[in-house]
This record gives sequence, structure tokens and C-alpha cells, in this order.
Amino acid sequence: MAAPALAIEETVTPVTFSDLPGWEDDDHAAAFKTFLNSCNAPKGKKYLSKEVWKPLCRFAKTNPDPKEFFELMFQPVLVGQKSDTLFTGYYEPTIEGSRIRGGKYQTPIYRKPSDHRVGKQYKSRAEIQAGALNGRGLEIAWLADPVEAFFLQIQGSGRISMPDGSSVRVGFSAKNGHKYRSVGQEMIRQGLMAKSKASAQNIKAFVRKNPTKGRELLAHNGSYVFFKELKKLRADQGPLGAMGISVSDLRTLAVDPKFNPLGMPIYIDKHGRDPLQRLMIAQDIGSAIKGPQRADIYYGTGNGAGKIAGRTKATGRMYLLLPIESAAKFTSAKQ
Repeated sequence: MAAPALAIEETVTPVTFSDLPGWEDDDHAAAFKTFLNSCNAPKGKKYLSKEVWKPLCRFAKTNPDPKEFFELMFQPVLVGQKSDTLFTGYYEPTIEGSRIRGGKYQTPIYRKPSDHRVGKQYKSRAEIQAGALNGRGLEIAWLADPVEAFFLQIQGSGRISMPDGSSVRVGFSAKNGHKYRSVGQEMIRQGLMAKSKASAQNIKAFVRKNPTKGRELLAHNGSYVFFKELKKLRADQGPLGAMGISVSDLRTLAVDPKFNPLGMPIYIDKHGRDPLQRLMIAQDIGSAIKGPQRADIYYGTGNGAGKIAGRTKATGRMYLLLPIESAAKFTSAKQ
């Protein structure tokens, strides 16, 4: 098998499965199910080479024992030595909305404009907030809360709860090409919030309490996301991730694919509040997820998942599970 592109670039240390905290107690079958789902990713969405994917997926589909499959086919390696991995969380929000503007439904979410070009900078968030797309019929829905509309863009997908009780699923379609800038960091810089208090919940509360200043703060992040309706997703399926498949609660990890290819099994040992030790699968990406020691945990759908995801910012350790033949080539190259 060809070694993943990350192997020689990162500082990684080979370890054993017994070195992974909590490995024996994990639900390996749940992780295996998520891994199998990655094998069904659309063509072109598999970031590991064909030489790596084909034998792994072929063997996985023979229904081996999940724990034995991972221990037989992979070599765990610790990512980083001088510092820990930073973990954050994301989720799929459920937000009130309507197909028709009126009453409390005043904040639009848009589909991708026809004059949008990939790789080209489009209108900024401030321009769009000021009405740059008005009258073009691009609205998918009108939301009841402008703050939730902003955070829907941060999450990249969501469920819009309509007045008649129906639900519309939306997912990422495109970005406007402007750089992502953290509202929380800007609030800290301006002295509006202490670093220790910079959670999604506290940012939302500040913006709602201070609407004029809050609108200015939201515009600080020039990056803007356009959505598309996801009509084929079942209610029990997670939103679509970067691999073009549904992500899984507490089993999907968003990573930087320049360092950690999508499809890679990754064992995490997250410290702090809501500690977590389990095997995840790299199936997604994120604008703020940059570097080899950065990861975003998918917590699920709704307010409960959102509360945990919003307060998640903790360090820990991340262990890649390299395909065994790739690991053999890598470890021999390191010697």
C-alpha cells in the first residue's frame, strides 16, 4: 500500500494498541460501522489512495471481528510530541424557519448564486447582510433568529423546522471566498469577553443582548456559506460531511486533510470537561480546523448536542491508525 501523504511530514511516534487509553472498553463495532460507511463514499471523495482503500474495504466487507480488524490492519501512531491536540465540537442545529418571509422570520439563508465562481472572492458577509442578494430569489428559507442563522453557517448543515411541523435539511454548498475570522477571538481582543468565557453559548447571549454591536461582530467574519437542500437524507441520518456521506454521532471527526486524510481511523483521548476516549473516523473538514493537531468532534443533532459542542475546547492526544503496510514503510523510513 502507498503511504499516506502525511506520514513523513508529521512528527508521529509508533505505539501499541495497549497504549491507547480506554481502547479495550470502546465500542469497536460502532467505529467499524462508520468506517464501512466511508468505504461507500462517492468516487473522488476518498482521500486515501486506491492502493490503500481497496484491500481495507474489501476485507472489511467480509464481516471480520471489528476490534480484530483494526488491530490486524492498522498501526497506531501518536501525533505530536511537544504539544497536545486541540479538540472542539460541532453539531447539526435545529432552527425555526419558514419558506415565506413574515413576522419573526426575517433572516434568509441563501442557495449559491449563479455568478458565484469557485476560487473567486464573492460578496462579503457585511455586503450580504446589507442586502446585496435581495430580490434574486435565492432564499431557501427565512429564519427566526439571526444569531442561529450565523451559527448555522459555522456548523455547515442543519434542520429548518417549519411552522407546519415539517423539516427541511440543508447542507454546505459553497463559500464566498473570504477568510474565516473568529468572532470569539475578536470579542476577546476588544475586551468584551474573557478568554475562559468564549463559548458559543456566551457569544450568542452577548449578540442577542447587544444587537447593534452584535451585528457588527458577526460581520467581522467575512466568510459566508451558501446552502443547498438535502432532500434525499432520511430523518435518522446525519448531515453530509466532506466525503459526501452522512456523518455519525460521536464517531465522525473533522480534520485538516492536508495532514490527516479523510477515511483515516483516529483514536482520540480528549481531556477536560466531557472527556472522551474512542475510535473516530476522519470524515469531515472545517474552516477553522487547520494543522495536524487539530480536530472537531461531531456530537449529533439538536440542542443537547449543541450545548456540548459549544462548550468543547480541550486538549488531549490523537492517535492515527495507519494501514499496516504504510506504517511499516513509514517506520522503516524513520529509522
